[in-house]
Amino acid sequence: MNRVAELLRENPIIAAIKDQEGLEALSGIDCGVVFILYGNIINIGEIVSRVKALGKTAFVHLDLIDGMAAKDVAVDFIADTTGADGIISTKAPLINVAHSRGLLTVHRFFVLDSKSLAGVDRQLSSSEADSIEILPGVMPKIIRRICAMTEKPVIAGGLICDKEDVMNAISAGACGISTTNTAVWRE
Repeated sequence: MNRVAELLRENPIIAAIKDQEGLEALSGIDCGVVFILYGNIINIGEIVSRVKALGKTAFVHLDLIDGMAAKDVAVDFIADTTGADGIISTKAPLINVAHSRGLLTVHRFFVLDSKSLAGVDRQLSSSEADSIEILPGVMPKIIRRICAMTEKPVIAGGLICDKEDVMNAISAGACGISTTNTAVWRE
């Protein structure tokens, strides 16, 4: 079974943190996976350490870390210095480098129109991602179509506000959801 799908089988809710407040809110929640959506090259190691100290699997969204460039060396930095379990990126080449380094990988796609939906199908063929994340995650019909395109686990993210959104995404075939909404983490 896919390693990301395995992580999400027990708890499909992924805590996405975008600031220090989100990091503080992780204490005492059941979410086993955390998407780190903030930081810089100076503090990302400490943020990952704090997430890992809570016994959680840490993914760093490489595209959102200040001071990082979309280059292989950024993946090397995350792998060699932070202790992160995986990365998230919108860039297939970075996903492929991370995959070759043994990191877990989430290829993030923004599906805004039919052109971007077609792009998901095209990019999946060149991506070695362990899983994909679709944003916004409140489109069950589109999630269902994307799940039919791939055998990779699909994560729904963005605009997930309540249990109904979670259930709709899971019912459409997503193996998990990511959200910064701390109330959803506790549901």
